[in-house]
Amino acid sequence: MSLFEHKLSELHELLHKKEVSVTDLMDESYKRINSVDDKVKAFLTLDEENARAKAKQLDSKRGTEGEKGLLFGMPIGIKDNIVTKGLRTTCSSKILENFNPIYDATVINKLTSAETITIGKLNMDEFAMGSSTENSGFQKTRNPWNLETVPGGSSGGSAASVAAGEVPFSLGSDTGGSIRQPAAFTGTVGLKPTYGRVSRFGLVAFASSLDQIGPITRNVEDNAYLLQAIAGLDPNDSTSANVDVPNYASALTGDIKGLKIAVPKEYLGEGVGEEARQSVLNALKVLEGLGATWEEVSLPHSKYGVATYYLLASSEASANLARFDGVRYGYRTPDAENLIELYKKTRAEGFGEEVKRRIMLGTFALSSGYYDAYYKKAQQVRTLIKKDFEDVFEKYDVILGPTTPTPAFKIGEKVDDPLTMYANDILTIPVNLAGVPGISIPCGFASNGLPLGLQIIGKHFDESTVYRVAHAYEQATDYHKKRPQL
Repeated sequence: MSLFEHKLSELHELLHKKEVSVTDLMDESYKRINSVDDKVKAFLTLDEENARAKAKQLDSKRGTEGEKGLLFGMPIGIKDNIVTKGLRTTCSSKILENFNPIYDATVINKLTSAETITIGKLNMDEFAMGSSTENSGFQKTRNPWNLETVPGGSSGGSAASVAAGEVPFSLGSDTGGSIRQPAAFTGTVGLKPTYGRVSRFGLVAFASSLDQIGPITRNVEDNAYLLQAIAGLDPNDSTSANVDVPNYASALTGDIKGLKIAVPKEYLGEGVGEEARQSVLNALKVLEGLGATWEEVSLPHSKYGVATYYLLASSEASANLARFDGVRYGYRTPDAENLIELYKKTRAEGFGEEVKRRIMLGTFALSSGYYDAYYKKAQQVRTLIKKDFEDVFEKYDVILGPTTPTPAFKIGEKVDDPLTMYANDILTIPVNLAGVPGISIPCGFASNGLPLGLQIIGKHFDESTVYRVAHAYEQATDYHKKRPQL
C-alpha cells in the first residue's frame, strides 16, 4: 500500500510515532514520479536535491518541539504559475522558460512555515489559459485514468500528480474553473476558495479579479487542512480579505440535518450530459438520506457566463501580459533591429496560440470605440450573475450541480475548436464571476470508467459549510477511494 493512501492526519501520526520518516515520504514521491511521470507528464521541474536535504533536516527534528502541525514533512507539488525562490517558474510558457524568481509567493512562505517540502513544479496550460493542459509550451499532461484523455486544465498537472499518487496534494489556481474541472476529470478533490480568502501575491496574474489559489487533494479532510495553512490576510495583496480564518477541520462533523440545497435548473439542462446529470441526482438522494432537503431554483444569467468571462478575463490578461516584452525578464528575441521590433518579435515567438488569441480579444474589448459595447457590458452582466447567487443564498445554504457537463475528453479532440473548449467551463465560470467558493468532489463514474465530479458552491467566506456537505457526502460513498490503474 502506498504511503499516500493514508490521510494527512494518519501520515502525521506515523511520522510522530517514528514508524516512517520524512525521507521515506520523499522516497515514495520521487520513486512514483520516476515510475509513472514519463506517461502522465505532470511535472515540469523537480527539486529533488533541495527536497531531500530538507527532509533530512526535518527528520532530525522529529519527536521534538520543533515538529509542528499536521503538514510537517509532507511533500507537495506546486503549479508552475506560483513563484518559488530559486526554482524555475515558467507558467508553461517559452517566454519564461528560464525564469528563476528571487522571492517566494505568500502561499509558499505559509507552506514553508508549516514545514512542507516542495517536490517540484507542475505543468499547466500556458499562463493558465485553457481547459485541457494541451496549451502548455512544453508537454501535454495526460489523465491517469486513461492516458488517451486530458486531465482538464489549466491545473491539469496539479490534479494529475495527485490522482497518479506522485504527491498527496498540490496547489493549483482557478480563474474560471481551473482547479475544479481538472479535479472532476481526475477523481480528486479541488477547492476554489472565496476571492480574497488566499493571497494572490506571487501568483503570476492572468485575470486579477478572478484568479484564486486553492488545494487539490485525495479527500475532503486533507483539503480543509491545506486551505487552513494557506488562507488569511496578506499585507502584500490588496485584494486579500481581512476575514477570520475558521478551523475548517472542525466543520467536518458529518451532520447536515436540516441543510437546504439549491439545484439550479440551468446546471442540469441543455448541454449537460445524461451521466453527469444522473450522478448529481444520485448524490442528492444520498444527501437527502443524511437529512438535507433540496429544491430546484434558477440562476437566470448563468447562460451569459461564458461570454462575460471570456471578455473580462481576456481584457485583464491583455493588460497583465503586457509586462512580458523582452526588456526586463524572460525570453528576448535575438534578432530585433529596434525597440518596436523587439516587442513584436519577442511576444510573437514567446507566446503560444491560445495566449495570443486571448490577448487579441482582450485588447479589442478594451479599445476605444468598443470598450462600452464589450468590456463595460460584460461588467454589468457580471453584477447580475453575482446578484443571482446572492438571491439564492438568502434561502439556501449551498448550491449543487455537476462540475463539468461530461467526463474527460480525448487528447486532441477539442484543441482546434476554441469555442467548444471554452463551453467546457460553463458550470464553473459563474462561481468565479460571483467570487464565491466552490469545491469539486468525486460522485461517480461514466460508462467509459472516467470520474465525474459534483460541485458544491457556498456563500462568500463560508468554506466551512462547503466542506461540511462535501465531507458528509464523501463519508457516505466510496468514489474517492477508487484509484486509476497506471
